[in-house]
Amino acid sequence: MDFAIYKFPYGFLKIGYQGETLKLLQRADKTSDNDKKTDFTDLVYKEIMEYLNGERTTFDFPYELEGTDFQKKVWKELTRIPYGEIRTYKDIASAIGNKNASRAVGMANNKNPIMILVPCHRVIGANGKLVGYAGGLDMKKGLLDLESRVREIPYLEGQACN
Repeated sequence: MDFAIYKFPYGFLKIGYQGETLKLLQRADKTSDNDKKTDFTDLVYKEIMEYLNGERTTFDFPYELEGTDFQKKVWKELTRIPYGEIRTYKDIASAIGNKNASRAVGMANNKNPIMILVPCHRVIGANGKLVGYAGGLDMKKGLLDLESRVREIPYLEGQACN
């Protein structure tokens, strides 16, 4: 897998790819000496920036998820959460047929290799609080705020980011 690093509002965006298939999209703390930008990574970056600017709600490039069967099941369910909406870990556990798997869903979210496209930021705690996000809670809150503004639907009116 090759990588490209781009500057974006939350630091640096690491794009892992194989050919013209996205394999990894994560927030990074710094650039890398092994940076290999291509037309494909430029397209991924362009679409992510359009999303962050409120100009895009879906993506047009191919991606592939690698993980356990359980993780893939959770990640597939995450892709079913509509833009601007949220679910709880328990909601996801119920949707995949195991209502008692909230913690396992949380662990699968934590291992999500493709943030934003596989929208684990749309999953919150049962108490309505923002919990756990690989990009950090500020980024999670920022993404949810963006999506609620674009859809003009408040997601957690009056809730703090704790």
